[in-house]
Amino acid sequence: MNGQGRSGGRPTLEEVAVRAGVGRGTVSRVINGSSKVSEHTRAAVEAAVAELGYVPNRAARALAANRTDAIALVIPEPEARFFAEPYFSDVVRGVGATLAETDVQLVLTLAGSDRERRRLAQYLSGHRVDGVLLVSVHAGDPLPELLAELGIPAVISGRRSADEALPCVDSDNLAGAAEAVRHLLGRGRRAIATITGPLDVYGAQCRLDGYRQALAAAGQPVAEELIAVADFTEEGGRRAMRELLERRPGIDAVFAASDVMAAGARRELRAAGCRIPDDVALVGFDDSVVARHMDPPLTSVRQPIEEMGRTMARVLLERIAGESPEHSIVLPTELVVRESS
Repeated sequence: MNGQGRSGGRPTLEEVAVRAGVGRGTVSRVINGSSKVSEHTRAAVEAAVAELGYVPNRAARALAANRTDAIALVIPEPEARFFAEPYFSDVVRGVGATLAETDVQLVLTLAGSDRERRRLAQYLSGHRVDGVLLVSVHAGDPLPELLAELGIPAVISGRRSADEALPCVDSDNLAGAAEAVRHLLGRGRRAIATITGPLDVYGAQCRLDGYRQALAAAGQPVAEELIAVADFTEEGGRRAMRELLERRPGIDAVFAASDVMAAGARRELRAAGCRIPDDVALVGFDDSVVARHMDPPLTSVRQPIEEMGRTMARVLLERIAGESPEHSIVLPTELVVRESS
């Protein structure tokens, strides 16, 4: 019967359901990659699909369901930052890994300028995608509200606030930053500075809060002159480090809220004649390829970026399928200690 239904034509979804001993909806969930199916049921459906030679008619199904079988990954950042920061490529890799198990296409869109945002709004208004993944959204960005108005399912990576309305996937930024600062305190460092990301990004706020909380818990005063705000870029990290050295030449440790900014800080420290870690210990955040290839290798807070991408894509696919996945998922971080601290 392989390759033919009962009528001698193309096997149908109903015939797969009968062969597997399940309902039509269950077969549909398995084919669409839903996680809400037991392994036993999934195996039965996949065996029935193989035996019958069933091939989903994606075009017909999408048309009937008013679907496009495409989702957009929207990053409202300039192109230069997208290509300079490993974080984004890791997210794309994770999203792609989940979508590889489906027939859903990924549309990658950068929207770092006003013109790009207007074009994106027009594109989304045409309902050319079934859902949107949002990464690196700043406070006040109108994109989430636009998606809500259009009725397009969306999942955000990195909350905009503690009360994020959209389903979101995030790492534990506060705990990761606090662990980094505790590590520096444990190394005997006392004049610990921090270089933050832009504070209209909630994750950057949380990393700063973690820095403050760890110092306070250790009975250490939080000196505002040891806090410099940057923009997650290498040059921003260098400028912030220069500013910190001018304010407090006796700094003995720096927690940078990204590996890329830590790389910039390292350049400035070396230009000032500071040895790492002898004079100044340095810790970053992300545990990206940048951390592993620095000299000396950088101690960094590892956030599971690829897993965040995979989880975002899974949650969005479940929302598109009409399921009700978790609203907020926070993944743990881990401090990876290397020679820089």
